[in-house]
Amino acid sequence: MMIPAQFNAKEVEQKWYDYWMKNDYFTSKPDHRTPYTIVIPPPNVTGVLHMGHMLNNTIQDVLIRRARLKGFNACWVPGTDHASIATEAKVVAKLKEEGINKNDLTREEFLKHAWEWTDKYGGTILEQLKQLGCSCDWSRTKFTMDDDMSASVIHSFVDLYNKGLIYRGYRMVNWDPEAKTTLSDEEVIFEERQGKLYFIKYKIEGSEDFLTVATTRPETIFGDTAICINPNDERFSHLKGKKAIVPICGRVIPIIEDEYVDVEFGTGCLKVTPAHDTNDKTLGDKHNLEIIDIFNEDATLNSFGLHYQGKDRFVVREEISKELETIGALAKTETHLNKVGTSERTKAVIEPRLSDQWFLSMEELVKPAIKAVLESDEIKLYPSRFNNTYAHWLNNIRDWNISRQLWWGQQIPAYYFGDGKEDFVVAENIEKAVELAKVRTGNTQLQASDLKQDADALDTWFSSWLWPMAVFGGVLNPENEDFKYYYPTNDLVTGPDILFFWVARMIIAGYEYAGEKPFSNVYLTGLVRDKQGRKMSKSLGNSPEPLGLIEKFGADGVRVGLLLSASAGNDILFDEELCNQGKGFSNKIWNAFKLIKGWEVADIAQPEASKVAIEWYEAKLQQTLAEIEDNFDKYRLSDALMAIYKLVWDDFCSWFLEMIKPGYQQPIDRATFDKAIEMLEANLKLLHPFMPFLTEEIWHHIAERTPEQALIVGEWPKAKSFDAKLIADFDFATEVISGIRTIRKDKNIPFKDAMELKVVNNEKASTYFDSVIQKLGNVTTLEYVSDKVDGALSYRVKSNEYFIPITGNIDVEAEIAKLTEELNYTKGFLRSVQGKLSNEKFVAGAPEQVIANERKKEADALAKIAMIEQSLAGLK
Repeated sequence: MMIPAQFNAKEVEQKWYDYWMKNDYFTSKPDHRTPYTIVIPPPNVTGVLHMGHMLNNTIQDVLIRRARLKGFNACWVPGTDHASIATEAKVVAKLKEEGINKNDLTREEFLKHAWEWTDKYGGTILEQLKQLGCSCDWSRTKFTMDDDMSASVIHSFVDLYNKGLIYRGYRMVNWDPEAKTTLSDEEVIFEERQGKLYFIKYKIEGSEDFLTVATTRPETIFGDTAICINPNDERFSHLKGKKAIVPICGRVIPIIEDEYVDVEFGTGCLKVTPAHDTNDKTLGDKHNLEIIDIFNEDATLNSFGLHYQGKDRFVVREEISKELETIGALAKTETHLNKVGTSERTKAVIEPRLSDQWFLSMEELVKPAIKAVLESDEIKLYPSRFNNTYAHWLNNIRDWNISRQLWWGQQIPAYYFGDGKEDFVVAENIEKAVELAKVRTGNTQLQASDLKQDADALDTWFSSWLWPMAVFGGVLNPENEDFKYYYPTNDLVTGPDILFFWVARMIIAGYEYAGEKPFSNVYLTGLVRDKQGRKMSKSLGNSPEPLGLIEKFGADGVRVGLLLSASAGNDILFDEELCNQGKGFSNKIWNAFKLIKGWEVADIAQPEASKVAIEWYEAKLQQTLAEIEDNFDKYRLSDALMAIYKLVWDDFCSWFLEMIKPGYQQPIDRATFDKAIEMLEANLKLLHPFMPFLTEEIWHHIAERTPEQALIVGEWPKAKSFDAKLIADFDFATEVISGIRTIRKDKNIPFKDAMELKVVNNEKASTYFDSVIQKLGNVTTLEYVSDKVDGALSYRVKSNEYFIPITGNIDVEAEIAKLTEELNYTKGFLRSVQGKLSNEKFVAGAPEQVIANERKKEADALAKIAMIEQSLAGLK
């Protein structure tokens, strides 16, 4: 094949992805090999690729491609989540645009629209992942609403109900008035917001006296059923046993006593609204108070709101404060900072609401998950600092509210046969429900039409907590071949924001249903932020379009750009320049490959410098391989990539190729060329997980390859012992070469002008790399001497002294003048530094670090003076 002058990512990416797909490299089936399994954190079915997805899935692809190269049976299961709240909201919005109200549709009609939406947009994100190079087993793609996945969820619900772990309860829940559904505690995000504290006056019944109550929510006075005072608060002892009148609505309510009231907050009096506050509900239950719900499901006021009926709660807040002021019931208002609960999905302010919901008892279920991470180390979190977050969540876990007032999702398998709250049975289908209902009621004539299924859907997380098991059929058929082979999976890559929502719950489900962990390691990525540290969002306009980045920099460039800065758990300050750096790296590798392939090869003797270079690079490769393996073991993928980056850019391109490069218009010997190709191929194997397209392209340019010989199914380099001293000796030699290059640059001596080099080897440095020093420094003779050489330019490497005899190319007088000027300047600088250090006041008053810096300046100046004086002595 002709080698293009430049690497064209756009042409290459589609070609090789099609080739990989055609040859079925991504597909995995159980066989004799050890499995390596990852399940994708399923993105929302309505989603499109964003920077977080890019990072997360690039990491997964790196892990899966490396496992494939290491000989594992690599299986990466892709899929999407039905995302009940987010998807239903999008479908409702779409219907609204078409003039259709969800409430005018039957459940079946609405679900038809939801499936149409899913079929149209559901595959978008998975197709975008292909452009990134993700090597998922697409034949295993799952959707959380697939028939078998839904059956697994229903089976789980019935099983947990029959174990007595799922129950129906009338509880205070988090209500999302926009999505019109309940949320679990974990789906509520608390934000600090500036609001107001309203001081409202309640008249005491039968008198002209009043008491004042401070509240942030004046609109809820319509639901007040008591005023509470602390029995130990002497300020209000005269109110004990009396009643108060709620402003505007005129309802008479009791004044109760409870030590729960904080005498320091507000006025020391508390209005009690049991229907709209969790703590008030507890007080209400304790004191047998009436419960008055004043809100509709969309948080507008109902008939209890009197003339505010039908108005939104925040509109009422503004209007009622004015009315209270008009009637003299508003004492004052103050600005107040408080934490407001908002919906993670819709961002609506949460409304506490009493409701019949389904709950999962977590007290016993959570114990194996606590032990697995925090005690036995069966499951490891990377970085380990997230163990504290995990411990906080699980040690303070509450029962899980698993029902949602939605239609999109798995419908709760509870079937009602009567009007009572307990008149239901739980079964996997209507036929089983009828049989159970016949037993419960004693009515053998019951039919399916006599039963009504619970209208609620299950929380999306109740579906996805089964993901690692359900994708392999392990919930319904735990004895199947796939489940026994692939489960437990190996690594999970996800964000710390769903450590509790998803990760902990999958662990809980794994131990409950499979009796073992769902995965061994959890790699928690950071958030991708912009270079100013801001979270990326559409509103800020700081989130680049991922496919646009791929178009501009190539998929490999974007992958490298993201991963170079993606240390585990730490947020990434993303800058497009990182992707440009990745693109530059692609070009560097391409040009290195072109250079090698451009050499003419001949059957000639191998130069000593080339032989030495090969031995060194093989050792350096092995040293880097050990570093890479260690970084992968610690899930430090950024460090692993940086090690490869330095190996290729610095060691291979900047040193190795220079050491073996043939002279101008000269051929290279075959032995060296073959080794250069071998080393290049080893580099490509290490690079492939990170840069799959570029490496596969070069791999097939190097030689004709059959599908069985493709790089994607190549063999990861084998670890071998290496000579660390050889590497250290070369590092010393590079300093020697750099010294020669510096003199050439400073003295304007062209490289074509050969030099002599004489060495006083005080360091007893190895002479093994002398041939390399001669080649890269264009040194004709390298001689070891015992004394300093007069009439020569000199420099030091550690205690070794290197002398380059002066040739006719150097103006000795001009050089002496230049060095003398530099010497005088440095001596002047030294005097100023020593002046500071001899000043007792300065030394006593300056910070320790400042003194240390000045002493270092003194030492550096002294060393430089000695070197200049030595050079001058050699020239005179």
